[in-house]
Formats: sequence, structure tokens, C-alpha cells
Amino acid sequence: ITLLILEIRVPHGEAGGLWAGLLALWPSYIAFLMSFIVILIMWVNHHELLRMVRSVNYPFLFANGLLLLTVTFVPFPTAVLAANLTTPDAKVAVAFYCATFVANALLWNLLFTTMVRGGLLRREVTAATVDTVRRTYYVGVLVYVLATGLAFVRPALGLILNASLCVVWIRLGYRSESVASS
Repeated sequence: ITLLILEIRVPHGEAGGLWAGLLALWPSYIAFLMSFIVILIMWVNHHELLRMVRSVNYPFLFANGLLLLTVTFVPFPTAVLAANLTTPDAKVAVAFYCATFVANALLWNLLFTTMVRGGLLRREVTAATVDTVRRTYYVGVLVYVLATGLAFVRPALGLILNASLCVVWIRLGYRSESVASS
């Protein structure tokens, strides 16, 4: 998460122009804040998802590694978004940013599928919890795809739709009550 701050550069200009330079960086602040929140939510959800696991196998480890690849990639599309949010390339920048989360969501699905099919879940994890997570992950992919497409038409709406999934991810209940108490 701390790598994201590297994309906010100290403004340099004429004496007395620091305030204007700091204000001009507003796209960087917005992009940083959005990505910080998203990565924080991913970190919390990753922690909660792994609490469902009783053991791991090689497919799980590789799926997890691929998921983490997309998480570590987030600072780059964040920088692209910040640099282009107020330019004619805003549509492409927002679409690129949203598409990053399509890839990320697909890999969350892969990781969870690997856990379920590999029999890696703790016995306390209920079928209802599995169904909730699976359904939410599928919807996430669809919404991110929609946000990516919408970015080419209405970049602000694509970004808002992309960000709206934060509410879904915060509210996602990974654990049944019996797992929550352990």
C-alpha cells in the first residue's frame, strides 16, 4: 500500500506557488485514495478468505500468487489514472484502471474455485457461505466489466461504478458463525 504514495510528486514551481501546485495534484489524491481503500479492502478480504482454509496445495499457492500479482500491479494503473484524469485520454485511463480490477476479480474467482474444488475449506464453512462468496465474486467480475465498458462512454460513471464495489467487498461475509467464533 505504501508504494502508492510514490506517485504523488512534490510540486516544484515559482516561489509562492506551492499551494496552487498542491491543489493541481487533486487527480493524484483521488486516485491514491481510491486505490488505497481498494487495496486495504483486498488485504482484509484476503485475510478473511484464508481463515476459511484448513490446508493448501500447489494450485492454491499459484492461484494466490497470481492474485497477489494483480494487487501489486494496482499502483501502475493508479498512476496512469492520476496522470490522465483531466486529459483527453481520461476514457482510456479509466478503462485501463477498471480493467485491472476485472483481472483481479477473475483471479479472486480462481483462488476461491481452487479452494472449493481442492477440498481446502474448513468443515465449518457452510454451503451457504460458499454460495454467497461465489455469487458475489461472479457479480464483481460482471460489474467491473461493465465499469470498464462504461469508462469509454462516461469515464466518471465508470470510475464511480468501479468504486461502488468497495461497499460490496466490505459487506461480504466470508465466514459462517461457527468459523467466525474460532
